[in-house]
Amino acid sequence: MFNKMYKKIFGKKDKTGSIIVIQLNDKIMPIDRGEYYEDPLDEFLQANNYGEVIGGGTMQAQSGEIVFCNIEFLIYTENNEQTICEDIIQMLENLGAPKGSHVTIERTNEKIIFGKKEGLGIYLDGINLPDNVYAECDSNFVLAEISRLVGFDGEVQRYWQGNTETALYFYGGSFEEMNNAISEFISTYPLCQNARITRIA
Repeated sequence: MFNKMYKKIFGKKDKTGSIIVIQLNDKIMPIDRGEYYEDPLDEFLQANNYGEVIGGGTMQAQSGEIVFCNIEFLIYTENNEQTICEDIIQMLENLGAPKGSHVTIERTNEKIIFGKKEGLGIYLDGINLPDNVYAECDSNFVLAEISRLVGFDGEVQRYWQGNTETALYFYGGSFEEMNNAISEFISTYPLCQNARITRIA
């Protein structure tokens, strides 16, 4: 059902400890994942001598659409993994981690659910609309306008280009509020005909 794509980041080899796996319910591209989540996390861990990021991955459906992403990090033996995980969760939620994310402590297989933001995905019909709609309208305008309507200012943009659909993803405080904010635009802009809206977090 799924294809797995990994981007590995290798750390020090002389350290031992507990491996922690973070699964983020975020349809973020691998490069953006590194800049948005992994780099700040690694800086935080190493600055406090808590540990280090040792890997990251992206889970994709057969279509190529991102399902979720992982970050793997090591907590050095001398540190308290529970306390550090609590600090990491707070940090990731401050960065905007969506609902449905979780941390797994491999040593105990304990899973901790976290995430505060809700997610909305809009899937634009890429094959069934009149030719003039595709010629005259622009999905980049849809992305910019919805971003404005939901208050998505300066954050990493998420999207996916499939064979029959183009998906745009947005995260905010409330799915219902985002859906209400874009309803008039979706109902009137030609490229949004046949669009389907789903809750993704």
